[in-house]
Amino acid sequence: TRFICTSVPADGDVCAAPAAGSGSAEELRSAVLQLRETVLQQKETIMNQKETIRELTAKLGRCESQSALEALPGEPKGGGAGRKPGFSKNTMGDLSRAPAAETLSQLGQTLQSLKTRLENLEQFSRMNSSSQTNNLKDILQNKIDDLERQVLSRVNSLEEGKFNPKNESEERGKIESTLTSLHQRISDLEKGQKDNRPPDRFQLTFPLRTNYMYAKVKKSLPEMYAFSVCMWMKSSASPGMGTPFSYAVPGQANELVLIEWGNNPMEILINDKVAKLPFVINDGKWHHICVTWTTRDGVWEAYQDGTQTGSGENLAPYHPIKPQGVLVLGQEQDTLGGGFDATQAFVGELAHFNVWDRKLSPGEVYGLATCSTKALAGNVIAWAEANIDIYGGATKWTFEACRQLN
Repeated sequence: TRFICTSVPADGDVCAAPAAGSGSAEELRSAVLQLRETVLQQKETIMNQKETIRELTAKLGRCESQSALEALPGEPKGGGAGRKPGFSKNTMGDLSRAPAAETLSQLGQTLQSLKTRLENLEQFSRMNSSSQTNNLKDILQNKIDDLERQVLSRVNSLEEGKFNPKNESEERGKIESTLTSLHQRISDLEKGQKDNRPPDRFQLTFPLRTNYMYAKVKKSLPEMYAFSVCMWMKSSASPGMGTPFSYAVPGQANELVLIEWGNNPMEILINDKVAKLPFVINDGKWHHICVTWTTRDGVWEAYQDGTQTGSGENLAPYHPIKPQGVLVLGQEQDTLGGGFDATQAFVGELAHFNVWDRKLSPGEVYGLATCSTKALAGNVIAWAEANIDIYGGATKWTFEACRQLN
C-alpha cells in the first residue's frame, strides 16, 4: 500500500485538495474494471459449457456402465435377478439392460434433441431477420464439439466390443451424419443474414441473478419536475424479479428506482421515498408497465398492460429529479454507477424502456401497450441500441412488442 500526503492549509478544505497521481490511478482503475469484465464474461461462458458437459457425461457414463454389465462373465441372462442392489453405477432404475445398439440409439436421441433446439434457434432468427450474437454461437459450437468428441469416443469403444458390428456401424453413421448437419447449420448461422432490424426492435436478457450483469444507458436524465417511465418486461423469477432500472445521482443512490425485492411488492423509489405498486407480472409473460409522476403533490399513477391499476400522492412532493446521474438497467445501485447486490438483480427480459419529462395521458399509455398507435419514443430516453451498453454477459435479442400481442 502506498500513501500520498498532500499539505493543506489550516483553514483549507480537505476534500478540495488535489489528489496526486489521480490520472494514472484512474487509468489503472479503468484497466482493472475492463479486465474484471472480461474474466466474468468468460467465467459465465465456461459455467454454461460445464453444466452441459456434466449432463452429457452423466448420460454417457450410464450408457457405458450398462454395456459393462452385459460383458460381465457369468451374469444371468434373465432379468438380472442375481445382481446385488447398488452393484451398478447405473442410477436410472427404470432402464433395462439394453444391447449396445440401443445405447447408440439413446445417444442418437440426445443428438436429435440438440438438433431440434438448433432448428428452433434458426426459426427464431429467420422470423426476426437477425443472426444471433457471436457469444451464443460460440457457446453452441463449443457444446456441439464437446458432444461430438464424447459420442464418437463411446461409439468407438462399443464397436470394439463387436456385439453387432453391422448395426453399430449403421448407428455410428447416423450419428456422424447428424453431427455433420449440426456443424453445417452452425456455419450457416455464423454466415447468417445481415442484421437489418430497426434500432428499437431489441430486448435485453438477464438470465442469472448476479452482481455483474447489467446494461447502462449512455445518457443521463435532466432535471425533471414530472416523468413517465414505460417498458415491456417478462420474468418468472421468484422471490421478486429484482431491479428493472435504477437511477443514482451524487449523494443519492436511490434518486429513481423500480424494484421488486424478496416477497415485497414492486416499489417505485424517488429520493428514497417509497410507493408500493400493484403490479402482478412475474408469470413468465410479456407485460407493458408505465409509471407516471409529477413533483406537484407527488402524484403518481401505475399502469399495467394499458390499464391503470393504482395511484397515489405525497411521493417525494416538490422534489425535482436531479440531473447528471447514472441510469442502469438490471441492477440496483448502492453507489453512483456501482455497489450492485446480486439479491436485487433483475432476472428476465426487458425492452422498449422509454422516459419522458412529462406525464403521459391514459390514452397514450393504452396506445403503447396495445400497439394501436405508432410507437411513441421517449423524449428524454428513447429505446435504441446505440443508447445502451451491456456488461457481464447480458445479451441483446431481436424483439417486436406488437408481434407478442398477435
